[in-house]
Amino acid sequence: MMGAELKKKIEQHEAKIGVIGLGYVGLPLISAFFSKGFSVIGYDVDSKKVDSLNAGKSYIKHIKSSEVSQWRESGRFEATADLSRLSEADVLLICVPTPLNESRDPDLFYVEETTKSIAKTLRPGQLVILESTTYPTTTRDVMLPILEKTGQVAGKDFYLAYSPEREDPGNPDFTAAGIPKVVGGYDPVSLDLATTLYSQAIVKVVPVTSCEVAEACKILENTYRAVNIALVNELKTLFDRMGIDVWEVIDAAKTKPFGFQAFYPGPGLGGHCIPIDPFYLTWLARKQGLTTRFIELAGEVNSRMPEYVITRLAEFLNERCKPIKGSKVLLLGVAYKKDVDDPRESPSFVLMEELLRRGADLSYNDPHVPHLPKMRHHDLPAMDSVELTPESLAAQDCVLIATDHSSYDYDFIVKHAPMVLDTRNATKTVNSHREKIHKA
Repeated sequence: MMGAELKKKIEQHEAKIGVIGLGYVGLPLISAFFSKGFSVIGYDVDSKKVDSLNAGKSYIKHIKSSEVSQWRESGRFEATADLSRLSEADVLLICVPTPLNESRDPDLFYVEETTKSIAKTLRPGQLVILESTTYPTTTRDVMLPILEKTGQVAGKDFYLAYSPEREDPGNPDFTAAGIPKVVGGYDPVSLDLATTLYSQAIVKVVPVTSCEVAEACKILENTYRAVNIALVNELKTLFDRMGIDVWEVIDAAKTKPFGFQAFYPGPGLGGHCIPIDPFYLTWLARKQGLTTRFIELAGEVNSRMPEYVITRLAEFLNERCKPIKGSKVLLLGVAYKKDVDDPRESPSFVLMEELLRRGADLSYNDPHVPHLPKMRHHDLPAMDSVELTPESLAAQDCVLIATDHSSYDYDFIVKHAPMVLDTRNATKTVNSHREKIHKA
């Protein structure tokens, strides 16, 4: 009966949507449901984020402040750090971080703490959906017991589902509303409610038979990418030694209209998902008494790429009779991918740590990250993005391109820098001063 009532509220867009975790996944979800007429309440323990949103200001590049102001002015959105208000929402979407711990095992602290907070206010008829990337069985084995400690029963008193986020920050062709949504429910009623919910705001919903299938789907998607990126990273090191341009090889191979998808090398993997998900899978395999050697090897290859870049930098500086120690190195880009302001798991932080350890005189520029943020697993000094001028570029011993933002004028950079180390093939169209450019 309660399920039927909730479904009716969802279909009539009268259900209040609660989004827990107001970051790169949470804000696009708010945008998707708000645009379809739903009222949304955002929850986050970070009071700075809450205050910013309630003031009509965004802190994420692809969600404009003008849009947040619209949310607020409509009276259909507010943000709060008060988790005792979780009972006000009919549907709760969990979009909290799921990082790795120091031993590269899954760290579900935020999922567990959020679930405990929900349990404190859980009321009959609520639908709870986990969107955070995680390993198969998390919804059933981690969340369900916490929620059922309240005495309420999943599928009867409340409803539970999993639907993995599929955000692609910086890609204007794909918004949260325009990417198909995979949904797995704990039981048939939960699946029906979750499918009905996302169908109101998302272009296509793909129901699957269980939460575990939906969880495994996300792991597969990102492990597929990690393994293929590892392949081209390994080929890059081989082809570099042979004097073959791996970028030209990939461009040639992708002319084949079948049987090949282009992946590209780089200085390492970044973002919340691709560097992390394969380790979730290898951890789960160990629990099952199995080893995933292929996936573990891919993780090792990708993890070694920052070290390879530093080795190449040392070689090129050595040709100019310079050691890394004391050399002025300007790193371009600390965001994990081009044209975004998201620094999570960016290989730039590993590069910066290693350059500082070796005694480099380090600076950085990133038009999307003006101040170097504090990162959980990296210990770097406070730094601000330096302006790119003819003088600042000429003063460097090397400019290291770590992230290929579109806003960079690569002709200008190559013209004024004494040496450029390009890890992204960003300078491929630069025709003058080619002698200054090295690939890594």
